[in-house]
Amino acid sequence: MADVVIYDYLVNPAIVQHAADTAELVQLGKPGTGRTFSQDEINQRMVEEAQQGRVVVRLKGGDPSVFGRGADEVRALRDAGIEYEIVPGITTGLAIAAFCEIPVTHHEDASAVALVAGRERDDKSETSLDYAALAKFPGTLILYMGVKRSATWSQALIREGKDPTTPVAIVRWGTRAQQEMTRCTLETLAETVTTAGIRPPSVFVVGDVVDRAPDRSWFTSGPLFGTRVLVPSSLHTSNKLQQQLEAVGAEVIARPAIRVTDPVDWSPVDAAIQKLDSYDWLVFSSGNGVDYFMKRLFQAGGDARSLSGVRIAVAGCGTAERLKRYHLKADLVPPEFVAEALAAALLEETNGGRFLLAGTSRGRQVLDDALVAAGAEVDRIVVYSSVDVDEVDREVAEALAAGDIGWIAITSSATARSLHALYGDSLKTARVASMSPVTTSVLAELGVAVAVEASPHSVPGLVQAILNNLLE
Repeated sequence: MADVVIYDYLVNPAIVQHAADTAELVQLGKPGTGRTFSQDEINQRMVEEAQQGRVVVRLKGGDPSVFGRGADEVRALRDAGIEYEIVPGITTGLAIAAFCEIPVTHHEDASAVALVAGRERDDKSETSLDYAALAKFPGTLILYMGVKRSATWSQALIREGKDPTTPVAIVRWGTRAQQEMTRCTLETLAETVTTAGIRPPSVFVVGDVVDRAPDRSWFTSGPLFGTRVLVPSSLHTSNKLQQQLEAVGAEVIARPAIRVTDPVDWSPVDAAIQKLDSYDWLVFSSGNGVDYFMKRLFQAGGDARSLSGVRIAVAGCGTAERLKRYHLKADLVPPEFVAEALAAALLEETNGGRFLLAGTSRGRQVLDDALVAAGAEVDRIVVYSSVDVDEVDREVAEALAAGDIGWIAITSSATARSLHALYGDSLKTARVASMSPVTTSVLAELGVAVAVEASPHSVPGLVQAILNNLLE
């Protein structure tokens, strides 16, 4: 529902994906990048946007009430007379512990948990922390923002009586593909931070419960853990691919390089729907084509029974799977996900006949030409438009430049061309997985090497191709 989303740089990009396409996304920036905002500026931006009648989401990386300056922001809204609601989140320390399988409470080791600021505001004249009380605390300590002053607070705890051999887990980038856990003790903590090069964002878990964590947790056991995969497909295509990649441990960055929308003119589609019974074959070249055609069919008052007199052919098994969502089974699926294979398979099934091809605003005419040459009557209708994204995504550009993206999963030739137009040779910093021979061919034209190609040419085939590459 948001018109504008104002979010911290630590927010997982997967959460921001839930915003509408029309929402304005405002990332507050990473310290040291030149794009930071002061707290007063954040408060002012929220108030100004709301006063303009826009729905504003202020998105935090954890719980807004735990070390999140949430109270300051709420006060600014209240003072401006702006209505608001607070949605509680899962605070970082508890989330990270769960992802590392550290039981912050345990019937033998800890019956209490304390969330502690490892670094307080720079303008405070003295600390608000009682290290003597924390040293005697009968449970687990979780310290936030504690990297820069790790020597100060760890030595203060020891000085006040905390056992120097108390286990400590240092977790950096918790719940993300870059998650790393380093174990040490309280007395070796400061040295470990220095020698291991620990940097923010990191959380420290201090207590005997740390020893109960396995070396490899549920989160880190997936075969693609530690791998970031760029999925540049349209949102209509990327959901299933993202889910399957995440199921095997990958962190997915879904940033469409093309947008799929309604066609400019529905009248040719409507006319074809009115005379469906005059066609021998209805042919879909993509899952998007299936979705948009069926949506328009339903809007016109039809349903699956409207297709009872026509046979259905699809370009590949992925499109056939999309068809099943509407309780329809493809009569013909070619062995290869290319127009040439579909044309050959159709020509084996029929001598002439009438064909309705439902596809995109841009596409190859191979199938049309082959059918016409064989004496068939062919009508092509545009059931959806495919438009290139023309704005570079800063996060993707930075991740590619830094070599932080392990794989790029490309599902169509249109996506390949648009993605290359946006990012050029920086695509070469990652391995590329292609959905089909046509996509592979286009990538070769663009000078982009393909590491793997899906077989079969489907989402599961694409994911399996990446997994097989890891095992080689």
